[in-house]
Amino acid sequence: MNSTTAQRLSKVPEVTLIFWIIKIAATTLGETGGDAVSMSMNLGYLVATAIFAAVFLVAVCVQIKAKRFHPALYWATIIATTTVGTTLADFADRSLGIGYAGGSTLLLALLLGSLAVWYRSLGSIAVDTVNSPKAEMFYWVTIMFSQTLGTALGDWTADTAGLGYTGAALVFGALLALLVVVYYRTNISRTMLFWAAFILTRPLGAVVGDFLDKPLNAGGLALSRYSASAALFAFILTCLLFFRQRAAKQSH
Repeated sequence: MNSTTAQRLSKVPEVTLIFWIIKIAATTLGETGGDAVSMSMNLGYLVATAIFAAVFLVAVCVQIKAKRFHPALYWATIIATTTVGTTLADFADRSLGIGYAGGSTLLLALLLGSLAVWYRSLGSIAVDTVNSPKAEMFYWVTIMFSQTLGTALGDWTADTAGLGYTGAALVFGALLALLVVVYYRTNISRTMLFWAAFILTRPLGAVVGDFLDKPLNAGGLALSRYSASAALFAFILTCLLFFRQRAAKQSH
């Protein structure tokens, strides 16, 4: 397969600054949107998880069957992973009584297991090797686990650790800034740094989302979950309309 064909078959975007901006907005939308369905609509975590899991499966199937990179489809699938991650983590942490620490530990094990099986099966977990249905399946399962872990980790940091939403946001923002420094100042694996950043953007989005819609006495701004979700969706759509995203170059 020549480089032109590989470029055409790539269905994940280049990792640029706008990629990370949209990713953080999408993860924040996942938090507010997930809470809107499970809490504001009073459907509960289990029913909301079932709804979002169905949306996630449909989105992943459409994404895998697509012949080329479609930015709107890709980000719709990302949003699907983050909404199901929100309600699934809340169901495990709260309804099943595992707690934030137990939920985070379990989800970290699942995430690391997914990465290990992916690497063992295909020899690489780099984004630039996601050019086959099997690699795509590993990619989306790993992302779903990372989104779910991020929700539990964000809640754990903000609530159990007592940092609050703004404190937790500062912690995760600082960790992401540290990864940027490491990226430009060291030769540490770019693949490892990508997944570390991808995971950390989720708890950042989770605590920012909670900060927007939680009550004032809980440290939030008490905004409507519906209006916050609509504003975030509009922001993502604006980014997609005004910033052209290209498919990632494939290594093989």
